[in-house]
Amino acid sequence: MLETLRRIVQQVSAAPDLPSALAITVNQIRDAMRVAACTIYLADEDNRELVLMATAGLNPQAVGRVRLDRRQGLVGLVAERQEPLNLEDASRHPRFHPVGDIGEEGYHALLGVPLIQYRRVLGVVLVQHTTIRHFASEEVAFLVTVAAQLASILNHAILSGATQELLNPLVSGSRALQGVAGAPGVVIGTVAIPHLMADLGDVPDRPTLNPTAEEAGFQAAIATVERELREASDRLAPYLPPTEQALFTVYRMMLGSDSLLGETRAGIQAGQWAPAAWRDAVLARVRLLEQAADPYLSARAEDIRDLGRRVLNHLRAAPIQPTPIMAGERWVLVAEEMSVAHLAAIPTEQLAAIVCLRGSALSHVALLARAMGIPAVMGLGDRPLGRFEGSAIIVDGYQGRVYLNPDLALRAEYQQLITTEAELSAGLQELRELPTTTQDGYHIPLYAKAGLLTDIAAARDCGAEGIGLYRTEFAFMVRESFPSEEEQYQAYRQMLAAFAPQPVVMRTLDIGGDKTLPYFAIQENNPFLGWRGMRFTLDHPDIFLTQLRAMLRANAEWNNLRLLFPMITTVEEVDEALRLLEQAHEELLADGWPTARPQVGVMIEVPSAAWQAGQLARRVDFLSVGTNDLTQYLLAVDRDNARVAGLYDNLHPALLKTVAYIVEQGRVTGRPVNLCGEMAADPGAAVLLLGMGVDSLSAGPASVPRVKWAIRSVTLAQARNLAVQALELDTARQVRCLLDEALHQAGLGEIVHQRD
Repeated sequence: MLETLRRIVQQVSAAPDLPSALAITVNQIRDAMRVAACTIYLADEDNRELVLMATAGLNPQAVGRVRLDRRQGLVGLVAERQEPLNLEDASRHPRFHPVGDIGEEGYHALLGVPLIQYRRVLGVVLVQHTTIRHFASEEVAFLVTVAAQLASILNHAILSGATQELLNPLVSGSRALQGVAGAPGVVIGTVAIPHLMADLGDVPDRPTLNPTAEEAGFQAAIATVERELREASDRLAPYLPPTEQALFTVYRMMLGSDSLLGETRAGIQAGQWAPAAWRDAVLARVRLLEQAADPYLSARAEDIRDLGRRVLNHLRAAPIQPTPIMAGERWVLVAEEMSVAHLAAIPTEQLAAIVCLRGSALSHVALLARAMGIPAVMGLGDRPLGRFEGSAIIVDGYQGRVYLNPDLALRAEYQQLITTEAELSAGLQELRELPTTTQDGYHIPLYAKAGLLTDIAAARDCGAEGIGLYRTEFAFMVRESFPSEEEQYQAYRQMLAAFAPQPVVMRTLDIGGDKTLPYFAIQENNPFLGWRGMRFTLDHPDIFLTQLRAMLRANAEWNNLRLLFPMITTVEEVDEALRLLEQAHEELLADGWPTARPQVGVMIEVPSAAWQAGQLARRVDFLSVGTNDLTQYLLAVDRDNARVAGLYDNLHPALLKTVAYIVEQGRVTGRPVNLCGEMAADPGAAVLLLGMGVDSLSAGPASVPRVKWAIRSVTLAQARNLAVQALELDTARQVRCLLDEALHQAGLGEIVHQRD
């Protein structure tokens, strides 16, 4: 059976299109199970129907024409029950529904299996035979196994739009592709796909009869790539931090390497054509770097390879051309993985959004998108990109959704949303200088979050009262090596100076999980439960002390620093971190550096810290609840995993009760509790948190005006009443409905509509 299954899967996977894949499937199943007929019905969710889309043994004219109501007949029963149905004589079952003109007269035995992926019924596969008998357990197991494989293939087809075209070829429409929200905003634009460069490994050996001409062509290619890199660097300079701009300098330095160029010229003079000579010189360096034990050097191999492809692309007789960029067009860059060089391929004023098949909200390109102020959707998963080049696209960076070839109705809906958002944003500017105060006079500090120095302008312009979370790891992630104490001091000093005397909460280095450093690889089977946060920095006191010294030095002049320790899981970690902080303070005094002791807090992000909040609070000055990770760990859901991301919800009653407990422990110990994470950026959730007693909120700069508007539209009594009701509910959906209704009653319906 296993060999038969493997053969079917291989043939189906190699099929050129979905109809072919379905036809292969039904024929292979019929032959393997030795039955009279095999048929596949696909679910048409738009019309609530099951459509006969492939058959071996029934009337082929029925394909695409026979449509059954989702609750009709035995096919509907299989879909409804979501389990196999094994009947010795289908015609005797009360749900039997004869369908004319499909040629199933004389068939008795029936086995139906649902096609299910991610809890969705995608269709039903049926086998029928002329005898009256039950199918054996081995036959049922075989069909269930084939159905599981077919469901995975079908799910890919659904996401690419292939099934929609097959089920309703004459009906235009749009289906959402769900990813991960990388940067907020909504745009309508046109897909641009950066084409792959020529592959160095595919360059054939070929002699040259004119070395002089080959060398001239090689020099021209080098000059062209050097010019492209210089132009790209100049174009992106206003949007990238200095560390990121340095990448272009590194590329140009490699491009001008005497040994690299010299070896290529020597190969040409020895009789090779330029592409092969360049190939040999580049791949020799790639092999050396890949063999290096140092992770940093190994990572540089890909830089050399990328540079080699760029030059090779210009050495080809007909180099691959990127998508032609027409003036005035709004382009959405779509790629499997994206580099800074890809971003530079489109004029900045025309780059409307970014869509990446891989990566998370904390991916390098997502950080750059936020810095550039354009929407981004990450982690869409495996999609066939080529067919969509030049297509219209809607990118919803709030919901992490993408719509390809949207119909006129959907375009109009999103255009209205874009217009409304622009009007709302303009209106909210009036709140910029106003405090975050309820209608009955209660003030709650509202802070912004930041990760790079490029975030300073947005954080200052949004009307926040300081920085509630400065993620120092971002500056580590966009570099080529660990920053020195002096480099960190200059960055921290600049951030503190920009907001003085308002507070700036700086979180110490928090890497691990989905936040990795390109020069310090951490290989783990389960990185989210591994070497991350304080576990890493306490194991590397040299790195931790360097950062602490830089922070204390920067605080000496402005004295508005609040220090935050991330991913605390035990009280021992806090004790050790405080000991090292004291050590850094004493070292600076001994070295003659001016320094000022900051307030110190711990971040509550895991259940163990949440339920020891009281003990932790007695050791520090404040608590900060990181709801993104706390939700993930409390619900055991990886929010960047498309298979389970739908289960991630920071309005889950368990999370609300956990936050309520932390707030209560803060009150008992006299320590303020700040809340940061996406929960604080949700206007409805922000009102709820106000009512629960949270002392301050931290949200992204784009969300601060909306949160402020929501809080200024309610009374503290209303917020507290909302919290009492929410804590009694059983599901996240019930909580969301409660908050939406409260926003509507407060005259904030525009926010609810925008989110939906």
